Amino acid sequence: MFDLDPAPDVAFDVVIESAREIRDRLEELGLVSFCKTTGGKGLHVVTPLEAEGIDWAVAKASARDVCKVMAAEAPDRYLINMAKKERTGRIFLDYLRNDRMATAVAPLSPRGRPGAPVSMPVTWTQVKKGLDPSVYTVRTVPALVKKLKAWEDYCDGERPLANAIKRLGKV
Repeated sequence: MFDLDPAPDVAFDVVIESAREIRDRLEELGLVSFCKTTGGKGLHVVTPLEAEGIDWAVAKASARDVCKVMAAEAPDRYLINMAKKERTGRIFLDYLRNDRMATAVAPLSPRGRPGAPVSMPVTWTQVKKGLDPSVYTVRTVPALVKKLKAWEDYCDGERPLANAIKRLGKV
């Protein structure tokens, strides 16, 4: 999981572009990715991994390595340090959710925030300029779930992490 956590001064369209960048990088590593709103100001990009042989520390380190490359290539846009004072104008690429005891909001979870937003699975065709996470609320989502196509092939997207790690070393 990659949690894109923007500073308050970062436009949501920049978060969208960043999610698509992570998607493209994961695709280069042979991984399939899915996106969801967080019910907040960010997006989550998730890649399902084959369960056999997965080690939490290795998964977390791999996610960190992807984020480190992004932050090194665009330090004015990304950082991997969670210190709020350093985030101005940038997106914190939070790979720390990839830990056995870490938590993250699940798809379709309502959030305890004004407007009762919901963390909503979205298709990559929806992840474009104009995506408005505020339309996904406890009032609107029940009707949308009936037509939901996002993430329907999630389990088919499982890939071995070992292959991605090999490619990551070559990128």
